[in-house]
Amino acid sequence: MDDLEKWIDEGSQWLPWITEKGVAIIAGIVIFFIGKWLARRVSDWVENRMLKSKVDKAVAGFASSIMYALLFAGVVLMALGQIGVETTSFIAILGAAGLAVGLALQGSLSNFASGVLIILLRPFRAGDFVDAGGQMGTVNRIELFHTHMKTPDNRVIIVPNSDIMDSSIVNFSRESTRRLDLIVGISYDADIKKARDLLHEVLSSDERVLKDPEAIIWVFELADSSVNFAVRPWVKAEDYWALRSDLLEKIKYTFDENGIGIPFPQMDVHVSKEG
Repeated sequence: MDDLEKWIDEGSQWLPWITEKGVAIIAGIVIFFIGKWLARRVSDWVENRMLKSKVDKAVAGFASSIMYALLFAGVVLMALGQIGVETTSFIAILGAAGLAVGLALQGSLSNFASGVLIILLRPFRAGDFVDAGGQMGTVNRIELFHTHMKTPDNRVIIVPNSDIMDSSIVNFSRESTRRLDLIVGISYDADIKKARDLLHEVLSSDERVLKDPEAIIWVFELADSSVNFAVRPWVKAEDYWALRSDLLEKIKYTFDENGIGIPFPQMDVHVSKEG
């Protein structure tokens, strides 16, 4: 009986400490989840405000990612402090651990540094169609470690930022105009002057072909089975692919209607009968 009373007495002494710690842990958990939610809302608000201020979407997304990371780190420290963890010691330990983790995650740090360079140097903007990091697509968003691109067939490609900065970047959307480079072949027995006039007619009939700079049409080469024309009109960047397809179709129909042959690979077989 004495032992039971002693156990109850010791338990009653520990009960306030356990209660206090339990409340602190619960408060820390609440702070973590509410703080995480607020950090996401604040970072989204910052991104929306930047977008309304006409800031480039890629820059806004990158700034939002950094804002969320900083706020989330602060929330974690607040939650740990509420639980009773010495945050100063924790920060020192975290710094030492960060050095070791940084050495192990050099690729991720390289992606982060490359993301900062992309934002500073601005080789492309959100909405630009680019060939970067071995992938082609429209830039949708730049984040801390990756750049999101969308392909014409609606696939999403997530490219590490370091891959983009370590390779050549081709931006198809930077300039407002582009030059179409078409090679059109005609048969050797066709009238070159007539073919050139017909090509001029096709280009001049389409309003999407720019008058300045003037389109170039010249004999490019005398190939094995055709006389090849280089047809180089200038167009607005957004009209490039649609006009390319339309011009090829119009050229084919026009040549067919005017008796201009377009050669294609073929083989003539001669059979001789001896005796």
